[in-house]
Amino acid sequence: MARLDLNRSGEMEVFVRVVAAGGLSPAARSLRMTPSAVSKLLARLEARLGARLINRSTRRLTLTPEGQVFHDQAVRVLADIDEAERAVTSSATPRGRVRVNASVGFGVHWLIPLVPAFTARYPEVALDLVLTDQVVDLMDARTDVAIRVGPMPASSLMARKLLETRMAVVASPDYLARRGSPGTPDDLSAHDLIGFNFTRHLAGWPLLTTDGQKVIHRFDSPVTAGDGETARALALAGSGLARLSLIHIQADLDAGRLVKVLEPFNPGDIEEVRAVYVGHGGRLPSRVRVFLDFLAETVRPKVGG
Repeated sequence: MARLDLNRSGEMEVFVRVVAAGGLSPAARSLRMTPSAVSKLLARLEARLGARLINRSTRRLTLTPEGQVFHDQAVRVLADIDEAERAVTSSATPRGRVRVNASVGFGVHWLIPLVPAFTARYPEVALDLVLTDQVVDLMDARTDVAIRVGPMPASSLMARKLLETRMAVVASPDYLARRGSPGTPDDLSAHDLIGFNFTRHLAGWPLLTTDGQKVIHRFDSPVTAGDGETARALALAGSGLARLSLIHIQADLDAGRLVKVLEPFNPGDIEEVRAVYVGHGGRLPSRVRVFLDFLAETVRPKVGG
């Protein structure tokens, strides 16, 4: 008779988490284990299987061919286990804490206004909101869902599209009355431009030339901001021109508090806004799943509004 091993699903869970996190240490933090305990568990798993699953180095972690096969199968097995559990607990009320990371602008203008409706629908789910324009590592920050704008690099993270947006160069009517409105990108040298001071931000504004070529207009800023909401406040105060996402400033444009400039030179790049999370297949805690479903339900109808 085959040996009954009650630890196999736990080993699979740790192995899949290590692959998703990209390393032993971040996986250990998310699992609330020590890195040495995770390392010993993986060694025991490899010994039992008689195959090396992961190639480890000081800088990166890669799967062996055998590890890739085992990973894909483990993901399916764990998804089946979760599905089996949900089948008998589907009537259970979602409960627990959902840690959400979002940019300051999205959080202020989109996420916070939705909180009362969400908590009314799911009173036993608590939201832990962290607003920052810095990209966080979901595993390191123990974050369940992050709202991200723009291209998504290849990763093991899952993503759910919420909406699309584009950027515009704007200024307050007061600033334009004092300094005039730029007619072409060449006129920007005579204006104060509000930049950003976080490292991942593009060092310049993509704009079209008079012959339709897209170029990056680089500049030195008299004042910089650490997040989009601060840049918006500076523009509203008349500190200069700012290039901001329409999802953050549409109400200001509609009310005349900000005015678009250089629209003929706007490249019109479309950026997607996504909810990013850790999960494979249907493997999501109900507290996270209902939050993602709520976002998709309440945010999407606003697109184009």
